[in-house]
This record gives sequence, C-alpha cells and structure tokens, in this order.
Amino acid sequence: MSLLFVILLALLLDLWLGEPRQYHPLVGFGRLASYLEGKLNREESPARRWLGAAALGLALLPLTLLAALLAALPGWGMVVEVLLLYLAIGGSSLAQHGRAVMAALLAGDLVLARERVAWIVSRDTEALDETGVASATVESVLENGNDALFGAIFWFVIFGAAGVVLYRLANTLDAMWGYRSERYRQFGWAAARFDDLLNWVPARLTAGAYLLAGDAQRGWRCWREQGARSDSPNAGVVMAAGAGALGLQLGGPAHYHGRAVDKPWLGEGLSPGAWDIERAIALVRRALLYWLGVILVLAMLSHVF
Repeated sequence: MSLLFVILLALLLDLWLGEPRQYHPLVGFGRLASYLEGKLNREESPARRWLGAAALGLALLPLTLLAALLAALPGWGMVVEVLLLYLAIGGSSLAQHGRAVMAALLAGDLVLARERVAWIVSRDTEALDETGVASATVESVLENGNDALFGAIFWFVIFGAAGVVLYRLANTLDAMWGYRSERYRQFGWAAARFDDLLNWVPARLTAGAYLLAGDAQRGWRCWREQGARSDSPNAGVVMAAGAGALGLQLGGPAHYHGRAVDKPWLGEGLSPGAWDIERAIALVRRALLYWLGVILVLAMLSHVF
C-alpha cells in the first residue's frame, strides 16, 4: 500500500504545484548532457555510436545510483521517493500547455496558437492551420501521456526511485540526442534505442488504458492495423490507440527543421478541432484512474499472498 500512497502523494503534488518553474533538476541535467555531448560527440570519430553509449552511461548511472541511495535513507526514503516521482511526472504541465493552445484557438488567435504549440512539439509550426495546430497538440497530449506520466509511474512501480530517475533521465536524453540529423544519427543512437526499450511495455499498457477510457473497439482496430506504421516502436502504438479511442484522425505530412516528413495517418474519424484537445486531456486522466485501480488491486493482492 505504501507504493500506492507514494504515487498518490506525487500526483497530488503535481496537481497542486505543477511543474517547478525554477531550479528544476532536469534543467541542470540538460546542462550536464550538453557538456558530455560537446566533449564526446566527435564528427570525425568512427566510433561515434560507442562514444554516445559511453555518454549515456556517464549521464545515467551515477544519478540513478544516487537516487537509490537516497531512497534507502532511514526515515527519509519515502519523502525522497515522493519528491523524485513528483519531479519526474508532468501531468499538470501537459494539461496546462494543451489548454493554452486550445484557448488561443478558441479566441481565434492562430498566430498565438502556433507559438504555444511550438512549446510542446518539435515540428515546424509557422504554417500550420487550425486543424494542424489542434492535431499536433492532441498528438503531443497522447504521446506525452506515456512519456511524462505513465512511463514514470511504471518504472517507479518496478524499481522505485532508481527506476523513475533512470527512466526520466533516459527520456530526456532521447529528446536531446535522439534526432536523425547528421550530428546525432550515430551519437544519439544508444540514447534513442535505450528509451525505446524502456518505453516498450509502458507504451502498450498506456495504449490499453486509452482503449478502456474511450472507444475501445475503434481504438483496438487502429492499434492493430496502424501501430506499426510509425518509425517509433512505441509512439505509433500509443497515438493509434489514443486517436482511435477519441474517434479522430491524426498524423499525416509535417515539417521538421525545414524538412518535409511523410508521417503516417493514425486513428480514424474526424479531423481534430480545439475542443478535442480537452477530450484528449480527459482521456489521459481517465486512463490514469484505470492505472491507479490496477496498482491498488496489485497492492492488495501482494498483502494477501
């Protein structure tokens, strides 16, 4: 039961405080990652993948070990676990950013909506119309529901504080190094593959929760038929199931860093509008309730057996 108690406390802190606006540990970690990349990412080196793997280990292992040691402190372990899980999840921030885009769309301010959606997506947003902005935001809510919420909870359940720190830092490195550009294609390979590995199970549990929280039949059909279309082994599953559960069609051609990318269409139904952003946020919240219910049942069974 203490596991569920820690998760609930972390979620309540996230709901109450939101994401820290100053001195967030991930900002400091980002600086460390940039320093390591600057020192080890040598374009002329034939061993850039190995250098990237070394940078991954140097960035992750000491901090993961530190988290495990702090969580083992007598009398303070639970406090450390609550704080680390709170810092790792981003449910409130995800909803806040999504609603900021929705508010701009409802106000008819497309320029502001483009600016706000650029905070949460990596694609070029300058030329997006209202449907494109709404679609990009819904995609971000669904995908980051896994990355910023369910994945962190999953690895906390499996390995406690060390698990959630390892997961969140690996996810951050993938966001920084996981591009297929000339600079990162080799160096960031290990970070991208490690993040794929850590997300394989959580992504499918997230997709399953989306089905339960929405149109399960349509969501399952989209997951089964479309989940493998994406380059990512995890994002396609999550977004196909989520889009189908919402009765929306997402994806399609987009521009990233000035380059056209022919992304697959995912889901089926209507094109997203402003209010569908709120529907996506609500889907994530309902999915979270299913997760908490399952964790409660597992906690009760662990006491029985």
